[in-house]
Amino acid sequence: MKLTRLVGECDDGDCPTVYATDRGTLAIQGDRIADHGLDIPAHETLVEIPVELIRKAVSDNLI
Repeated sequence: MKLTRLVGECDDGDCPTVYATDRGTLAIQGDRIADHGLDIPAHETLVEIPVELIRKAVSDNLI
């Protein structure tokens, strides 16, 4: 899978970031949420990112 960085909070790769994939989907990098109380399948996870990151991606017409 090829990822293209759309918007992030820093440039060193260790921050919340939104990527576009070559499959027409988005990949989200953020802090893993462990205490959510949901029954999530083993192959999935939840991540937390700032709402402002999505707002910026939308306002910049990136998504």
